[in-house]
Order: sequence, then structure tokens, then C-alpha cells
Amino acid sequence: MKILRTLLCTISLLLIIPSSMNAQEDEMTSETPVAIKDTVRTKNNKYGLRLGIDLARPIRTLTDEDFTGFEIMADFRITHRFYIAMELGTDKDQQNESNLVSSTKGSYAKIGFDYNFYNNWVGMNNSIVAGLRYGFSTFDQELSSFGVYTGDATFPGTIINETTNYSGLTAQWIEFVFGVKTEIVSNLFLSINLQLKNKISEDIPENFGNLYIPGFNRTNDFSDFGVGFGFGVSYLIPIYKK
Repeated sequence: MKILRTLLCTISLLLIIPSSMNAQEDEMTSETPVAIKDTVRTKNNKYGLRLGIDLARPIRTLTDEDFTGFEIMADFRITHRFYIAMELGTDKDQQNESNLVSSTKGSYAKIGFDYNFYNNWVGMNNSIVAGLRYGFSTFDQELSSFGVYTGDATFPGTIINETTNYSGLTAQWIEFVFGVKTEIVSNLFLSINLQLKNKISEDIPENFGNLYIPGFNRTNDFSDFGVGFGFGVSYLIPIYKK
């Protein structure tokens, strides 16, 4: 709930600030008489390739000694509201549980589309988007130690320190994305998004479940659903206007 409240507050700020600036400009303009002339319709919608990075992963890399990750983002506008979108990344995560120590390392790709629901004022390029992704990950697991329990209080469990590697594992999932992108200066965007994931398939090592899947994040034993959060900066390379 804390992440959701933070997301909603950030969305409000991202939309209110550009809108208020534009409203002030419109107010100033309305006070000045302007002669009406017949003009050709201006092409204001920019079409092009937008490239960026997810800032959440580098920040977590600096603050969490058990995690290292990096992600690049890209989208391309194909119609007034639809965008083709893709994310590519790499993760390394160490899991230190009370009865288990393991680590996961791998890469992932997500591809899909975004739909912009936001009606911009003239000259603005902000977005409130909902999108869908297909995610695929390849990764390796390393089991360093694990606990063995007898179920008898007389004989306590023991910790086995024995390293076992599982390589070439894969996982697939579907991901729903909801987010906001706002243009802070010309062609430079800040974005924030919430991801809801549903795992389709995964390779499970023998006698050991995947605690973490790169791109999907943490897993659990009682559901195939997962969540994610992103905060990024990107730059639009304009190709044409329409």
C-alpha cells in the first residue's frame, strides 16, 4: 500500500506541474489581443524512438548489497495512442533466508505495447498509459547452503554447506503495466510505473524452488502472481511529426 500511495502522489505531481505551467502561459496569452488569421494546421504530435534507463535498479544496487541490476527501456509511437514497447535488463540477487542461502543471476527481455489514455493540451507530450508485456528470462541459480529438519525436537535440524549450481533455467510471464510519462523539458521524459505479473512457466531445479527470477522479481509458493515497480528517465529521438 505504501508503494501504491507513493505512485499515486507521484502521478499527481507529474501531471499537475506541466498542466499548471501551461495554464499560466494560456492566461498570459489570452490577455494579449491576437489577430485571427487563416493558418495551416500545425503538426504537433511527435513520432520517434524513445530510449531510457530504469533508475530504480541502479538506486537499489547502491543501497542493497545483495542486489545488482540494470535495465534499458525503449518505445516507438506507431499511432496517435499506441506505442510498441520493450525492456531489456540483467539482475543478480542473493537470497539470505533463515534456512537457505542462494543466488540468482540472469537476463531478461519484455516486449509489448502501451496505450495512452491522456488527452494532451496543444504542445504537451505527457502520457497516462496502460500496457501489456510478454516477459522471458534466462538465468542460473546457485544454492550455497540449506537446512535439513528431522521433525523431531530431540534432534535439531542441521545446515548443509554444499554449493550446487543450476544453469540454463528459463521462465515466461505476462505483465500488465500502468504508468505515467511526463515531458520535463523538450524530448526529455520522467516516468513511473507499476507492474502486475502472472507467471506462465518456469524451469524448477530438482528439490529447490526459484526464489527470484530476473525481470519477474521475487516469487512465492502460494501464487504465480508478482509485482514490480519502475522509475525511469528517457529521451525521445524525433523522426517526424503528424
